[in-house]
Amino acid sequence: MFVALTSYSQKLSSSWEELTAPDFVTAVKQAEGVCIIPIGVIEKHGPHLPLGTDVFTSREIARRATAREYCIVYPYYFAGQIFEAKQQPGTIAYSSELQFKILEETCEEISRNGIKKIIIVNGHGGNGSFLQYFCQIQLAKPKDYAVFLFQPSSDAETQAKIASMRKTTVGGHADEMETSSMLAIRPDLVKLAQATSQSGADLNRLPLRNAYTGIWWYAKYPNHYAGDAKDATAALGEISLESSVAQLARVIKAIKDDKTTIQLQNDFFKESLSPLETKAK
Repeated sequence: MFVALTSYSQKLSSSWEELTAPDFVTAVKQAEGVCIIPIGVIEKHGPHLPLGTDVFTSREIARRATAREYCIVYPYYFAGQIFEAKQQPGTIAYSSELQFKILEETCEEISRNGIKKIIIVNGHGGNGSFLQYFCQIQLAKPKDYAVFLFQPSSDAETQAKIASMRKTTVGGHADEMETSSMLAIRPDLVKLAQATSQSGADLNRLPLRNAYTGIWWYAKYPNHYAGDAKDATAALGEISLESSVAQLARVIKAIKDDKTTIQLQNDFFKESLSPLETKAK
């Protein structure tokens, strides 16, 4: 006799957009109220990588990590900071006001759905300052959820493996390392033969010291390509990805177990209403 399998007999997806509404309720419980927003931007990555490289990378790291420590992964998110690539075809550069607003409302909607711990996994270097500031301004007004920014670190063993395989020593954008990661994630989208059709050299056109200006990246890498990707390999990419995946899985577990962050936020918000009555700790 044939018995139909229900969705509950199958492995629960970690991808928000793949869940049914009833399964989402189960997923929130299984995730212990934790969700990842994998964020990137849409920008040029040299002449050989897809415009969505950063989103593909952050999403893949999240997907692999949640296979080890379950939580929900928000759909592809690319409303980040990328003004420095507006001169390149395909770039989507939202206003700074919209960047903050849409991320804030996304977090609020995630919270409204019962998820109170939100981890941002960033795949784009140019989002760094924006996302750290976003975390800082979470203290501007009371809220019932906490936002965490995943910040992977390097370890000596992984760096030694990478150094033994890597053919180049400079880069930073669409270079050997980032291209290797994409070869491990979506090799069908990598056009490695085109990697040498443009230069990824540092032109160093603004030799200022001890001064920062927003045009610095364009001064160095007007082709929006930093490094040389021709020697990239999927094997090298797997090593790089594994380091981030393992760290993220541990962070998910730690945040699930964390009872302190939201309590401290609640104490802070309460004290902020009457700062003259705040007692020294």
